[in-house]
Amino acid sequence: MSEDDGGGGRCRNSATGASTGAGEYYTAYPDQVLENVLENVLVFLKSRRDRSAVSLVCKSWYRAEAYTRSDLFIGNCYAVAPQRVTRRFKRLRSFALKGKPRFSDFSLLPADWGAHFTPWVSAMATAYRALEKIYLKRMCITDDDLAMIGYSFNNFKELVLVCCDGFGTSGLAVIASECRNLRVLELIEDEVSDDEIDWISCFPFEGTSKLESLCFDCVEAPINFDALERLVARSPSLKKLKLNEFVSIGQLYKLTLKAPQLTHLGTGSFSQLDVIGQQQADNHEHQEPDYTSAFAACSSIVCLSGFREIAPQYLPSILPLCANLISLNLSFANIDTEQLKPVIRHCHKLQVFWALDSICDEGLQAVADTCKDLRELRIFPVNPHEDVEGPVSDVGLLAISLGCRKLQSILYFCQHMTNAAVIAMSKNCPDLVVFRLCIIGRYRPDRATGEPMDEGFGAIVKNCKQLTRLAVSGLLTDKAFSYIGQYGKLVRTLSVAFNGDSDMGLKCVLEGCINLQKLEIRDSPFGDSGLHSGMHQFYNMRFVWLSSCLVTQQGCMEIARRLPKLVVEVFNTDENEGERGDLVETLYMYRSVDGARADVPQFVKIL
Repeated sequence: MSEDDGGGGRCRNSATGASTGAGEYYTAYPDQVLENVLENVLVFLKSRRDRSAVSLVCKSWYRAEAYTRSDLFIGNCYAVAPQRVTRRFKRLRSFALKGKPRFSDFSLLPADWGAHFTPWVSAMATAYRALEKIYLKRMCITDDDLAMIGYSFNNFKELVLVCCDGFGTSGLAVIASECRNLRVLELIEDEVSDDEIDWISCFPFEGTSKLESLCFDCVEAPINFDALERLVARSPSLKKLKLNEFVSIGQLYKLTLKAPQLTHLGTGSFSQLDVIGQQQADNHEHQEPDYTSAFAACSSIVCLSGFREIAPQYLPSILPLCANLISLNLSFANIDTEQLKPVIRHCHKLQVFWALDSICDEGLQAVADTCKDLRELRIFPVNPHEDVEGPVSDVGLLAISLGCRKLQSILYFCQHMTNAAVIAMSKNCPDLVVFRLCIIGRYRPDRATGEPMDEGFGAIVKNCKQLTRLAVSGLLTDKAFSYIGQYGKLVRTLSVAFNGDSDMGLKCVLEGCINLQKLEIRDSPFGDSGLHSGMHQFYNMRFVWLSSCLVTQQGCMEIARRLPKLVVEVFNTDENEGERGDLVETLYMYRSVDGARADVPQFVKIL
């Protein structure tokens, strides 16, 4: 930049600090001037979308944005090669990466499909020695990958793995021992192999720990409780602790005494009474610990989860916490209405509630009567089979819509539903951003009228103006999809299962939902014609997934020919591969700036 000295027409060279001499005005390097200005402005720009928009203005803005970016999110690990990322971004401190599509959660994707983290961590190990945070979702990460993280990043602080697999307790041991500045270790719904390694003992055993969050509730392996107790005791900054099913309620009692500062607690099993301490053994008598008093001492807890092997008689012990709870997750607790009511009636501040459908419609009525500030509700099935009579229905949904009018997100599994209940929710909860209604069973109509569920879902997209995520189910015709295309202008994620009449329904969605990013469809009668109607849209989308539909290989090849920068993968998951003829069992399409991936398994064909 130029800097006026206040006289003589002298200007100073910003790069060298030297005067340019009398009468000489510094006009060189305009790009550098602009980039210096931008760098000082862009450090305050945090939104990913805003930064991406800035980088598209011109080359100078592109370079400045890349130089100042410290956080990077990549929504598809195959959308760009690791080497391109490391060439462009030089100063990353935080990295987030997603891998497999969501339908992999339902066993619709073979286990060895891909999404390997190895090439990414190999590239980052040399390019980002100062990396501090890694977030991975649906990635395959090995113990060697975890070891590379532990040995490569000297100031590594946070590791969050969500729905990941491929690693075990051996890898966790390296993270625990090598990452001396570790503050966050969160394992969420991962598949972790038991290598019979005492990984908890690998955390440094001297001095004060810097841990702020430790979540291992998905690790299906016993842990060294004595080592865990010592770790918790010397972690004064620990705010979040989520325990696995091998931690009993008696052991939980000990931990709460050591860490009254906790704000987020996952209780572990919440059963199996332990003998607490040597004193009880000396007394030769059994005395029930005062769990209620222990929880009462943890007055900072606002988020409560766990209850993986719950003994319902201990549930009242959490009552001292209920008045302050913002989030309560009972999705592993198979409790009934009468067991829920004494707890939920005290949760007036609750904003997030997850539970099993064992609480029944009556339990949902109790939630609606008390939790007036509820923003997110998720109801999961105890038994997901369609031939079972479900305990929640349109009655519970209607109760929630009447009582919880601030609701913004809902995931609701049920066996029966009515248009009237869904329409009521659209009117009573207009702030809904996420609406996922999963009617278990194929092509189920309105249970009261026998009509398709078109008007219910139509009301959701009409009345919920901020809706960005929608999952549809039940008996739907093309009319429902025409509503979605006409009114769902902000919908970014759409999930469809066992729905639709014809290609016209898919055409309405692809031509009408202008902000659609993720489309996942299974077992629906959509073919080539409907799919081809989205040619103009596919480059702007993160991915398209169709399985067990009526798309042909010839139709997929046409898309690959007309959109060369779109990766078009087709593969079969059925053992009887030849029975579908030219029909494609699974189609997965995604945009990529680096073309087809290198780690293509044999069962995947890239067109």
